[in-house]
Amino acid sequence: MAQNKITILSTRQLNETLIEEALQQGIEIDVEAFIETEAIVSSEVQQEIEQVLLQSATIVFTSIKGVEAVAEFMSGEMPDWNIYCVGETTMQLARNYFGAHCIAGIAGNAADLAELIIEEAYSNEVIFFCGDQRRNELPDILSRNDIEVNEIIVYHTVATPHTIKKIYNGILFFSPSAADSFFVKNKINGSTILFAIGKTTAAAIKKHTGAGVIISDKPVKENLIEKVINYFVNSER
Repeated sequence: MAQNKITILSTRQLNETLIEEALQQGIEIDVEAFIETEAIVSSEVQQEIEQVLLQSATIVFTSIKGVEAVAEFMSGEMPDWNIYCVGETTMQLARNYFGAHCIAGIAGNAADLAELIIEEAYSNEVIFFCGDQRRNELPDILSRNDIEVNEIIVYHTVATPHTIKKIYNGILFFSPSAADSFFVKNKINGSTILFAIGKTTAAAIKKHTGAGVIISDKPVKENLIEKVINYFVNSER
């Protein structure tokens, strides 16, 4: 058990189980979201999604928001898709909505997922359900390897920067967009430890600060909280 209470800022919502798990170890987590996402509701997007649901296709999801936005338009039948996902949480949600038989592959970040798609060579074309702030790694890598990427933008990401006055022992980042939003109005205290859900998010953090970043072993919230507990409680630092 930690001798003194450790305070952590999470820049994304966490479920109460994880917050309670940390609290039992003397770690108090505050939650302040720095981005908001909203599904795009339009007849054009609906038609595009419904057409793809009827096709045999190779599909890419890099976030749970993409999965949720597409699933809204399912009519009950499972699509004939080969689905590639970034992160276990995204994969689990895709499996719940579209069926385990659709899951073709998973990777920890978009660049690694692109390499997996190239290696397995299911198709020379993929459909990428993404947000309007999606990063370039995946489509760039696939395009350079003669795989056509058809993007369908299904949600908006809106930055919600605000000033944090409290000094935290650690800050958790779960996406490049949230990292960019955080640093619009905030700087890092020299003693604050930064944690990232993956390498892409860590790279976004490093654009704004020279501080070290501890990266989750797996791109899931549970593993990042485990990293926090191990750092502040189970290690001697």
